[in-house]
Amino acid sequence: MPLSARRSSPSRTGSVVLCAAVAALVAPAVAVAAPEPPPAPCPKVAPPPAVDTSEVPPPGAAVPPPVPVPDDPVGGQRMAECGLITGQGTPPPPAEVTSESWVLADLDSGQIMAARDPHARQRPASTIKVLTALVALRELKLDDTIVATQQDADQEGSRVGLSPGVTYTVRQVLTGLIMQSGNDAAHALAMKVGGMDAMVDKMNALARELGALDTRTATPSGLDGPGMSTSAYDLALFYRAAMRDPNFAAISATRNTQLPGPPGKPPMEVWSDNQVLLHYPGAIGGKTGFTDDARHTLIGAADRGGHRLVGVMTRGENQPIRQTAQMMRLLDYGFALGPVEPVGKLVDETAKPSADHAARAGSDAAGEEPGQQSRALGSVGGPLALVVVLLAAVVGALALRRRRAAAHARRNSGGDDHP
Repeated sequence: MPLSARRSSPSRTGSVVLCAAVAALVAPAVAVAAPEPPPAPCPKVAPPPAVDTSEVPPPGAAVPPPVPVPDDPVGGQRMAECGLITGQGTPPPPAEVTSESWVLADLDSGQIMAARDPHARQRPASTIKVLTALVALRELKLDDTIVATQQDADQEGSRVGLSPGVTYTVRQVLTGLIMQSGNDAAHALAMKVGGMDAMVDKMNALARELGALDTRTATPSGLDGPGMSTSAYDLALFYRAAMRDPNFAAISATRNTQLPGPPGKPPMEVWSDNQVLLHYPGAIGGKTGFTDDARHTLIGAADRGGHRLVGVMTRGENQPIRQTAQMMRLLDYGFALGPVEPVGKLVDETAKPSADHAARAGSDAAGEEPGQQSRALGSVGGPLALVVVLLAAVVGALALRRRRAAAHARRNSGGDDHP
């Protein structure tokens, strides 16, 4: 058919006009039905990128992959949400509380009153020393003795001031660990337990036993290291477990004490560095922390009339007010709430991860690189393995989409208020 005939065909012209009209009528409906853009990744599966070289693995060692995300969020379904999480009718927390992730919970019942990004993976800084203390309390006797070494005294960062050659009890070293966030004390306890690697292994094992599945520690002091990860939820678990030990509770509440001084010198006076403990009415303890990568981290606990609360903040800044002042505002908020609809719970028993989660966690602990398992499948199964991997990816994407849709629906029901 000549080109001119094709262009001038009346029937084709009418069809084009009809199709255009139909398209114009249908287009608005299609636009309305278009899916919303996907929300930002939730939960945050790994801390933000490091700002220094503290987390670079030793030569020849692989970068640890993120800690696997459990299929069911520990502490309840709402703990998987991002942003502010409160119960129906619960007023919002003070605007001055600006930490990226936080948890406010009843220390005795474990009921979580409010939270923000509770399972977001962050770095713990020195708040991980609560887990260090828990391991030491399980492994050592309080009247055991430790002779401080030069290596203890040479630890970087905050130190309580252990003197090489001086003998301390485990209780005294634990006191320096919690009150003054002593990295020298963390090193001394690790050596007493069996060495740095042994202490880190025991800390990670205890974290899993307590149900803290966001946590992988790399150092007993909280100094940043390869793969370091925790969450506000996990730190609340650690502190609640520690406060059940009367020895830890006594140390955590100590405002000032004395430790043996260097040879020939008087005892060393030690004051807590926790300003919440020193200045908040009813304060019963807590733990401070800071590194360049972690930013400010803080645990605070208080008792009013037998009602005990714990607050945990991670990745905070001293804006618009200092972190300790933010914690005081958060605790005031909690005590003023009275009975509220809980949004989750600090688990009491060991959280049993699924077989799939345990397998993934085991692979990570063994240093398996991301994608290594897929490469192995490809080399064995060829095209069939590729199909299996693609199907798994599709199923995972659909499951994530459903979880995000559910979280979005909950947020729009009035129980959530994103900052």
